[in-house]
Amino acid sequence: MPVHPTIEAVTERIRERSTATRTAYLEQVDFHSKRDRGADRLGCANVAHAFAAMPGRDKLSVVVERARNVGIVTAYNDMLSAHAPLQHYPDLIKTEARLHGATAQVAGGVPAMCDGVTQGTPGMELSLFSRDVIAMGTAVALSHDVFDAALMLGVCDKIVPGLLIGALQFGHLPTVFVPAGPMPSGLSNDAKAKVREQAAQGLVGRETLLDAEMHAYHAPGTCTFYGTANSNQMLLEAMGLHVPGTAFINPGNDMRAELTREAARTVLRAGCPPIGQLVDERCIVNAMATLLATGGSTNHLIHWVAVARAAGIVIDWNDFSALSAVVPLIARVYPNGSADVNQFQAAGGPGYVIRELLDAGFLHDDVATVRSGGIREYTRIPGQRQGRLHWADSGATGDDSILRPASDPFQPTGGLMLLKGNLGRSVIKVSAVPQDRHVVEAPARVFDSQGDLQKAFHAGELDRDVVCVVRWQGPKANGMPELHKLTPPLAVLQGKGFRVALVTDGRMSGASGKVPAAIHVTPEALDAGPLAKVRDGDIIRLDAAAGTLDVLVPPQEWQNRKEATIPESELKANGRGWGRELFAGFRRNALGAEEGACTWL
Repeated sequence: MPVHPTIEAVTERIRERSTATRTAYLEQVDFHSKRDRGADRLGCANVAHAFAAMPGRDKLSVVVERARNVGIVTAYNDMLSAHAPLQHYPDLIKTEARLHGATAQVAGGVPAMCDGVTQGTPGMELSLFSRDVIAMGTAVALSHDVFDAALMLGVCDKIVPGLLIGALQFGHLPTVFVPAGPMPSGLSNDAKAKVREQAAQGLVGRETLLDAEMHAYHAPGTCTFYGTANSNQMLLEAMGLHVPGTAFINPGNDMRAELTREAARTVLRAGCPPIGQLVDERCIVNAMATLLATGGSTNHLIHWVAVARAAGIVIDWNDFSALSAVVPLIARVYPNGSADVNQFQAAGGPGYVIRELLDAGFLHDDVATVRSGGIREYTRIPGQRQGRLHWADSGATGDDSILRPASDPFQPTGGLMLLKGNLGRSVIKVSAVPQDRHVVEAPARVFDSQGDLQKAFHAGELDRDVVCVVRWQGPKANGMPELHKLTPPLAVLQGKGFRVALVTDGRMSGASGKVPAAIHVTPEALDAGPLAKVRDGDIIRLDAAAGTLDVLVPPQEWQNRKEATIPESELKANGRGWGRELFAGFRRNALGAEEGACTWL
């Protein structure tokens, strides 16, 4: 099947736009690829320091026998369920490397924070910028420059984009990403959401809510909804950076350890391409199209812009919008459906999605991957036969309420949409929003913090048609936290029959749900953005059908209206406590959401 004309056109305009930066990036990759290996090139003292702690046999292999050395960067910690399974991966990898005449070292660790823990707290204001900290940590780990390949161990929201950005700074290294998989299914996501809404109304107490949450999040592995963490894994499959089909195998599955060993074998095989060559504009477009086809996390309209820039590729929301107009939605996974990721995997998972998109011309099939068989290898599902891995075609959908063929999609367009108007540019996750809520026109109620909105809700002040504007939530203001704690109260209002929407320069969660939310509004209010002009009572129209976001104020009045300023108490609070003082430079230097909120450009 030839590539769809829009896929080709978007790819070509990205290629043209990125010519200078991509050329400069590839020149750097080429320069570093041509150097002697680190153990031969570095001074004797440098080499001795690098391998002093190695077992004697490994030291002999890497120094004298010139064995390949794999650098492992890990996001392991035993507090967070998604990363706890990574604890023993380095031992598996080292043992496997030795079997293939190679060595491996844990080059470094990177932090991994959980937005589920920090939602609604000051710690959440470190979350987005933790991505760039992780990228820097990855660079520090690999800067020892004695590695011939790399393995990235990480799973969740900011961790994978951070690892990927950092790895791309060492684009001359073959690099494979190694996930841990989702926890087994517990309390369903729908049931959990219902209890949260009941708690928001005061119908159940903390004991009932905590019991529900503990049954939802109950074991090692990622959360089971299709939020940012699991969207990460889907995109890595579509980019060919995993062992095929490894994304959603549970941590306790017998295959998990063997897939980790296979990652070591893959990165060591002859011809595994350097990551900087592999991640080109076609690879990035494949990731974007897959995100849209599965109704993935809105966070990736920020993260993958940053990832692309790390490889010298310039993308923007216009590119996502053009792709979303033609790429069909073929997956329904919570929050844009009732299934969790384990049910998604059972129905065919990433292999089914990638095959359908390839066969319909919505992905480039001529891309390199970490495997010799190219992207077609990622249409297959792993299994074990007599203790050895094998892969089989994903076949027909196992459940057409979760996965549908591209010829009969859930909707003919993608799950995310760009909104434009006199309030700026923003994005909305339409796949999770009921069709009759795609257009909301109502008076604004303006808030300077998410806490103020929650107080107004509990005081009964929002029991009406309302567009809640929460501003001063952008990267420069306070690090652009997710505002997922607002989902239950807004869902309650919508459930009462009111027409409700959220408009904010902050983020929602990758679990953005059924309430229409225009998020990532850019420019942000603190950066002379139009949200700073909105007043209580202004009529706002959010139209996801037309792709518009406007305040219905006469143009001359709007032009002459002065911008509000962030309350001094709020601004001071944004920089105090919970380590936020250390991130002052990040806030000052952060680019806008559409530019990836990068702090390093």
